[in-house]
Amino acid sequence: MKVVPHDEVEQKTVEMPGAVGCRVRQLIGEEDGAKNFSMRHFEVEEGGHTPLHSHPYEHEIFVVEGFGAAIDGNREWTIERGDVIYVAPGDVHQFKNMGDGPLSFLCLIPNSAANLPITQHPEYELE
Repeated sequence: MKVVPHDEVEQKTVEMPGAVGCRVRQLIGEEDGAKNFSMRHFEVEEGGHTPLHSHPYEHEIFVVEGFGAAIDGNREWTIERGDVIYVAPGDVHQFKNMGDGPLSFLCLIPNSAANLPITQHPEYELE
């Protein structure tokens, strides 16, 4: 079993092109003995966003704090603390902070996704 305060896990800047003001903590992963899923904690600063991207695997999101938008293709959903989001394989998606404080969310992905490609996409004009 692993029990550790989340803020004791190293936080790294998201280096993927298109990311603005994003940091991530790898909370649980294969290195902890988790065979199926990894859990990551993202923080997006005010005005920041993740890259607009897609990949061939699902992931699940739980919004811990903040207010923002989840982009799904050319559609925008308002998100806030307590919301849950399912991103299907191949969905073009992005998360934007539209609030006055940090946008924080947990993201779960299958460990089998470790070496699968991530495709970046140009910004869409929203409907």
